[in-house]
Amino acid sequence: MSRLTLNKISILNYKNILDKTFNFDNKINCFVGYNGVGKTNILDSIYHLAIGKSSFSISNENNINHGSEFMLLDGLFSINDKEENITCSLKRNETKVLKRNEKIYKKLSDHFGLIPLVLISPYDTNLIVEGSFERRKFMDSIISTYDKTYLHNIITHGKLIKQRNKILKYFNKSAKVDMDSILIYDEQIIRLSEPIHKCRKKFVNEFIPIVIEKYNSISGKNEIVTLDYRSDLNENSIGDLLKNSFQKDMILQFTSCGIHKDDLIFKIDNNSIKKFGSQGQQKSFLISLRFAEFEFLKNNNNLSPILLMDDIFDKLDIQRVKNIVDLVNSSEFGQLFVSDTDKSRIKKVLESLKNSSKIFEI
Repeated sequence: MSRLTLNKISILNYKNILDKTFNFDNKINCFVGYNGVGKTNILDSIYHLAIGKSSFSISNENNINHGSEFMLLDGLFSINDKEENITCSLKRNETKVLKRNEKIYKKLSDHFGLIPLVLISPYDTNLIVEGSFERRKFMDSIISTYDKTYLHNIITHGKLIKQRNKILKYFNKSAKVDMDSILIYDEQIIRLSEPIHKCRKKFVNEFIPIVIEKYNSISGKNEIVTLDYRSDLNENSIGDLLKNSFQKDMILQFTSCGIHKDDLIFKIDNNSIKKFGSQGQQKSFLISLRFAEFEFLKNNNNLSPILLMDDIFDKLDIQRVKNIVDLVNSSEFGQLFVSDTDKSRIKKVLESLKNSSKIFEI
């Protein structure tokens, strides 16, 4: 298995962190402190360098400290003993600049997958409580890490759907329909939809057993969880779907069917986990999803991802915390970053993990 570590990071004017530099242990690093002091933002800075964007902020400028005009993240990674310097800088009202070894990326997608990383955070609840977009994004982010063709197809497909929706709005307002214009986009959407659907279906089939295994490890096999992949393309061709829904799409002014409407259905004991899962069960399920993501990326990249765990032990009983710790121990994880408000709890976790570690009090 190949090795991946973050050795050092310098953070300047990133959210509420004005100027911090951390030298990390190559196994376990813990950030301990009260809520609001910046633990999550430190983890997000690591995520930002690995993925190319914040895991929380939609607007780039929201990442710049309120009293500052720019931000800078500078990370020193090691991949198979080869040093990789990743920097991300942003000035107000300018375009973000992402560099690898001083060379500027022309496209963010060129960076995606270089540094596999899994973040487990309280915001994961969005995967359960929010709409299908969050769950599609979850699928797409995992597949895109190791399949560049899929990433390109997803980006291109998204642009085509936006253009098709613009044409539908124009048709609706002008009461004029030019089928040749819509067919140009339909042909391209059809060409991309089938391979995207095929990749997602293959991914879900391989992913489900891993999720079930991880959940059983955390919950002690007290409940049965399942995932179902819901797609318009499971039963119909995209060509027929676009053709049959055209009049409806004209009225709605957007494309109402296709792979951009795909969803993952989460169930516990054959019921919706959103409606019937307890807080502890939902959290256990979400952690299982992330551990399954970790396992999946590790197997497909032959590289153990960096694992970030943001305040995940809160609201879990002692037995489930122990099971998570055991799961980490058995997963042959690489480098681990943990945040928590409870220093004594972190020390107990570290004793269980029996690896080299550092604690940073924030």
